[in-house]
Amino acid sequence: MNTDDLSWQADNYGGLSPRTVDLLLEHGRLDLVIRAAEEDGEWFCAERAAQELAQSGEFARALEVMEPFVATGWRTALWAKADILLRTGRTDEALDLVRPDEGGRTSSHACRDFAELLARAGRVDEAIDLLVPHVGESWIRSVLVEITEGQARDEQVLELIAPHAEAARRARGEGRWDCSRSDAQELQAKVLERAGRADEAIRILGEDVAGRRFLTQNTLTAYAELLARRGRLGELRELAAGRDTRTVLPVYAGALRDRGRAGEAETLMREAIAADDWVGYRAWLSSALVRDGRLDDAIAVAEPGFSRYDCSNLLAPLVGTLLDRPEELLHLVEHPLTVPHHGHEEFRHWWRAFALAGLGRAEEAIAVIEAHPDPWTDPRIVRAGLLSTAGHLASAATELRDLGTIEAREELFEVLVRQGQAAEAIAAHPTTAEQRAAKRRAAETKTQPVLLREDGYSPEPPF
Repeated sequence: MNTDDLSWQADNYGGLSPRTVDLLLEHGRLDLVIRAAEEDGEWFCAERAAQELAQSGEFARALEVMEPFVATGWRTALWAKADILLRTGRTDEALDLVRPDEGGRTSSHACRDFAELLARAGRVDEAIDLLVPHVGESWIRSVLVEITEGQARDEQVLELIAPHAEAARRARGEGRWDCSRSDAQELQAKVLERAGRADEAIRILGEDVAGRRFLTQNTLTAYAELLARRGRLGELRELAAGRDTRTVLPVYAGALRDRGRAGEAETLMREAIAADDWVGYRAWLSSALVRDGRLDDAIAVAEPGFSRYDCSNLLAPLVGTLLDRPEELLHLVEHPLTVPHHGHEEFRHWWRAFALAGLGRAEEAIAVIEAHPDPWTDPRIVRAGLLSTAGHLASAATELRDLGTIEAREELFEVLVRQGQAAEAIAAHPTTAEQRAAKRRAAETKTQPVLLREDGYSPEPPF
């Protein structure tokens, strides 16, 4: 075990990944997770085992699991140990373990991490003091607002944020774009609202919106959501009827649905589509209809967006909501209106096969993939995955064992765990060294230059 190996695991989700570790824990095999951490230096096993043990009050055992990783001096492990110590009430030890030195205090990242730990330890004033020199950075302001929630420090936070909010307003008033302060106005409104000054937040942010003194659409959205939370639907309706309809109307429609007025929200969005056939309106309405169990209506609304490019294509988002509902997914992909375009043509076959497998129709699923092999995935891996999805775990395991590649062994892990053979799953899983070697080989073989279009994008994956 060394810091290079541990860093590689963390950066590449190498070894037993968080997903695989969670699978072991879901099957009640904390004992094997601990063993893999202790015997094989599996970082994600150590991290999750320590968390599980600490949550159960077994702090000494959690520290014992973490100690070999801490001994390497790896900073991530030190932070994990500090977390355990803090849970035990050994606050000073926890803070001393990761306290930044004078040089570290110049790093906004180091200060952010330590400030969050200080806040958890109840030392909010120290946390604020640590962040003040870095409050000019937008993400630090967000951390400041987050760690002070419910800590009776709202007035102090408002004093720190106000100059940045004023600078943002001044910049827009002068026709400048000061993106470093683009979040300051909405953060100011958020703190005002939680301090019990919601009317003031609405007044200030409303004046900014009316005077176009804001930098990003996020501020406009924050104002609309603030009106929705406070039940100011009349003002929200007027805002939605103005120049920012595309941004505000979905917020207004959502507020109507939240108040049991789904029919009004649907009518509103259908009228908007009729007046301005913007893909965003179709995306909102199709998603709402799926949630209401009206899949055919959702397909009819989204269908004009199936032929659009990139993130404006509405097919993939619709599929994504149905991945755990195979019957409805199959209905979608076999619907006469579902004609995939622009990068989704080949996935239609995968989606159909996945739905069939989810319904237990393994042979039909495999026939689909064999007739339309995915050019970017090993079809043997896909076949085994379909068998597994259909519940044919033994057959899937046999195919993956016969294949024997790194990817096959990673997939075999899940199949074996689901069969109740968790120890065998860990033994079959490729080691970190094997994974690293495979990645090196893959990198060495990627010598062919990627041809780009005139717009700078590749016509083939990865785009």
